[in-house]
Amino acid sequence: MEVTGVVNQRNTLYHKLTHVRLSRLIMTLLVILIATPLVAHYYLSKITSDVDSGTPDPKLKRKNPLDRKDPFHTTDVKTQLSELHRIKTSVSNELRDLESKRQKLQSQISKYHMEIEKLRVEKENLEKDIKTTQLSLDQLRLERDELDQRYIPILKAPQQILLGPEANTPVVPPTSSMSCHMHSCFDYSRCSVLSRFPVYFYTGKELMDFGTIDSFIESSLSEILGKIQYRTYDPTSACVYLAVVGQVKYQSIDFKSVESALHNLPYWHGDGRNHVIINMLRQPGSADLFIGVNTGRAIIAQTAFTESSYRAGFDVLIPPSLGKISGDVWQELPPCSPVRRKYFLSFVGQYNTGVLQTKPIIYQNSNVNIESNELNHLFENGHGSDDVNYQNRNLQSINEKNSMQEGEDIDFQQTIVEYLKEMEKASDHGQYTQFSCDNPVPGALIGEWALCGAANERHDLLVQSTFSLIFAPLNTSFVSTTVFQIRLYESLKYGAVPVVLGGHMRLPFDEILDWRKSVIMLPRARLTEVHFILRTYTDNDIALMRRQGRFVYETYFGTSYSIFNTILAIVRTRLTIPAVPVADAPSPSVFNTTFLTLKLDGPEPNPETDEVLGPLENPFGSLKFKQNFTQYVAYQMFQHPGDPLRMFPNTPFEEILPSEAKFLGSGFGFRPVNKGEGGAGKEFSESLGGNVPREQFTIVMLTYERETVLIGAIQRLKGLPFLNKVLIVWNNPVPPSPELRWPEINVPILIVKTARNSLNNRFLPFDAIETEAILSIDDDAHLRHDEIIFAFRVWREERDRIVGFPGRFHAWDVRSNAWLYNSNYSCELSMVLTGAAFYHKYYAYLYTYSMPQAIRNKVDEFINCEDIAMNFLVSHITRKPPIKVTSRWTFRCPGCPQTLSNDSSHFEERHKCINFFVKVYGYMPLLYTQYRVDSVLFKTRLPHDKQKCFKFI
Repeated sequence: MEVTGVVNQRNTLYHKLTHVRLSRLIMTLLVILIATPLVAHYYLSKITSDVDSGTPDPKLKRKNPLDRKDPFHTTDVKTQLSELHRIKTSVSNELRDLESKRQKLQSQISKYHMEIEKLRVEKENLEKDIKTTQLSLDQLRLERDELDQRYIPILKAPQQILLGPEANTPVVPPTSSMSCHMHSCFDYSRCSVLSRFPVYFYTGKELMDFGTIDSFIESSLSEILGKIQYRTYDPTSACVYLAVVGQVKYQSIDFKSVESALHNLPYWHGDGRNHVIINMLRQPGSADLFIGVNTGRAIIAQTAFTESSYRAGFDVLIPPSLGKISGDVWQELPPCSPVRRKYFLSFVGQYNTGVLQTKPIIYQNSNVNIESNELNHLFENGHGSDDVNYQNRNLQSINEKNSMQEGEDIDFQQTIVEYLKEMEKASDHGQYTQFSCDNPVPGALIGEWALCGAANERHDLLVQSTFSLIFAPLNTSFVSTTVFQIRLYESLKYGAVPVVLGGHMRLPFDEILDWRKSVIMLPRARLTEVHFILRTYTDNDIALMRRQGRFVYETYFGTSYSIFNTILAIVRTRLTIPAVPVADAPSPSVFNTTFLTLKLDGPEPNPETDEVLGPLENPFGSLKFKQNFTQYVAYQMFQHPGDPLRMFPNTPFEEILPSEAKFLGSGFGFRPVNKGEGGAGKEFSESLGGNVPREQFTIVMLTYERETVLIGAIQRLKGLPFLNKVLIVWNNPVPPSPELRWPEINVPILIVKTARNSLNNRFLPFDAIETEAILSIDDDAHLRHDEIIFAFRVWREERDRIVGFPGRFHAWDVRSNAWLYNSNYSCELSMVLTGAAFYHKYYAYLYTYSMPQAIRNKVDEFINCEDIAMNFLVSHITRKPPIKVTSRWTFRCPGCPQTLSNDSSHFEERHKCINFFVKVYGYMPLLYTQYRVDSVLFKTRLPHDKQKCFKFI
């Protein structure tokens, strides 16, 4: 029965299990499997916590071993403690060993990380070098292809005809003086375009027959001849023969002797070919030496001409020589501001109504004021001469009939007087006119307004006049008179814009000067409308004309030397002969030729950027004298401030080719981005691109007693693309230590010895500088390579401006009505300091040779302000502000032992410099700008497969 019951129970259980769902069975098993470990873990952790805390579980009835009365128990405990201490010590030792091993392993891991990082950097540098080398190879291939395809013209000088004894035979001149032009009266065979224009000057006994020459002219000639660079002492090789006869009084003139003196000049060769005769006048009553004189084929340069005697394009009309012999003339000139002066228009003069009593028929109605001895000479030698050129050269203008009778002349002048008086009464803008004076200056022709008062009285009026009225002589047979030229001269000098009434007059040097920029020329018929016309001129117009007039005066009129040089420039330009090249400053090394500098060993400085900024090329210079014989360039130079009387290797004003030209046969030297297809950062970094051919730049670094700083600055230049060479201007009279070690940067480093310690040495046009671009940088200015290259690329597009980093501005002090130098943070700037700036070498020439010497003297006096002086110069030439480019920090050198700008008087001196420079220029040339330049893709979101032009700029 029991067995049966058990079997039944099993069957019942089996039956129940078969009816249980599989899912419930699985859930039950999971609960059991999870609950069992949790319960076991709970009890085990409870026991462990009780043991660790020393608190026995009251439910556990274990006896404390220390409660036993066993005498051996104490010994066992000590033994156990000792064993535990031993175990502890052993474990501690093992832990220390493990920690040591861990630290060693950690150190090894760090070393491995450093090695990995070093290898990574080395890999990147190698990749960068490979890429740079590949770019350099591509550049070399392009250079080779360009050299193969470059067209080089073959220049050949004209055939030279040597003059022999037969040259003394007179050559038949043109039929009249009006047909005497350069092509018909000048012997080009003596003047090769490569001859550099050799000029032979007659001096001493050769000129004694011309009478008594003004002492000033005579002393001027002796000083000028020592400065003229075209002078030759070999008459057989001369292109031009030049004689200065100066001012001669009528009482000392013997016209027969003048003609004889001309024809007896040693190299006259019968007809005066290739001769230039200069008659320099200084007073209104000066005589025209050549009235009735057969001048043959000689070029006449003087102040007064009649219409028929002046051979346009052959003779040269010059201003009177009223200034000093040579030197700067800014001290004599008033400031250009205020633009509108006390008197809007001024005129002072007295009309000359004198009439000759005994004039031959050929002078009737001519209103030409000729002295009796001149008339006698004309009768005796001129009118009956068989030489047609002789007659026409001197008498044609006098023979012309003037349609206006003498009485009509006086009526017309009376009309002028009445109208100007009425205009003066009606005008509320200030007008000063005076039509008579007690003591008129003698020398005015009949029908001409004579000068009034002394020169200082005319000065006092003109410096207060906005416009100055100048009447041309009524006799239109005169194209220029001495009185007219003196009025023009004084107006330009004192800043009164000349208003000439009489369109038939010729102005000095009009062959090369565009007088429309400085003189208002109106016909006499516009007299009643002149006030209205002048009122339309804005302040900008007046300031521009006054500034241009000042430039003309300073460059061409101010001294006898400038007049003399301009005459030679005109003749030379007609012959298409370039001016004498400007001189480079020598670049002597501080070391002798046998000294070998020590090389700096040690690790190279880490590059501050991993960008590829351009190919590393072999040094090459910029092309020089590319426009020697380009005529329009020569004539353009005469119109702009600078030094138009010299030739420069390069200028920043060269015209830019159309974009397609570089792809259609005119691509020599150009490196378009991605061969013209353009691109982002990768393609941009492979070539210079831009609108001008490839080029390099030279770094000029001024230093003084900072050898450690200097070496660090040079080290940072290694690997800089487009760098041609580095010039260190050693301003210290003590040479560098022979133990000083110099770094290798893969371009030449030249340490230049200077004659004396001067900040002007920074801008010397050293002959070692072979590039147009110059980076002027202080030895304590820290610039990254990407900043330098970006500034260089910007400068290539703004070649006529200063492009750099630290900006400053000039501020007006309303309390003292003067200028202040300001270095505070500002949203405007007008200067970029040349401690870190690019500029064109052309400005180094101008700074050294053309800028007024007083400015360089002030720089030496203060040992300061050379950067301000350069900013003044460039803004004066271009009328543009500088350009500031992005930089990352301010330029400071806290560790430098000597810094001029730390001197407390530094800013005070710079205030004085600015105001002094304004006085020299006559106005403030600096202009404000309100922007700086960043690269094109700066802050632009780009796709992941494109990169910016520069990572951080």
